[in-house]
Amino acid sequence: MIRRSALAEVTPYVTKDGSEIRELLHPERHAVRHQSLAEATLPPGTVTLLHRHQVTEEIYHVTHGCGQMTLGEEVFAIAAGDSILIAPGTAHRVANTGHEALRILCCCAPAYSHADTELL
Repeated sequence: MIRRSALAEVTPYVTKDGSEIRELLHPERHAVRHQSLAEATLPPGTVTLLHRHQVTEEIYHVTHGCGQMTLGEEVFAIAAGDSILIAPGTAHRVANTGHEALRILCCCAPAYSHADTELL
């Protein structure tokens, strides 16, 4: 199994919430077993669909840009350097409120699965 990936070599795809994702490490393709790491990119003015994961715990780490996070009943600004914990069952979405791409590293445990993504 592969133990390394390079961002430029990873083909992006669109998840159920509408964000463009590059799976950097995922059990289906890499030696990682219990989690996944992806980079999400949102163009300016876009918003992901409100959704939740019943099983998966997520950590978002903003690496570029700024936006607005909806996390349950909370709505707050996010920017490069911020990290957000998303507990299982918590409704969430991200909006890019800036003028450049919003990039977020997404760590999921267990690994991301379309089957565990419920659109709200």
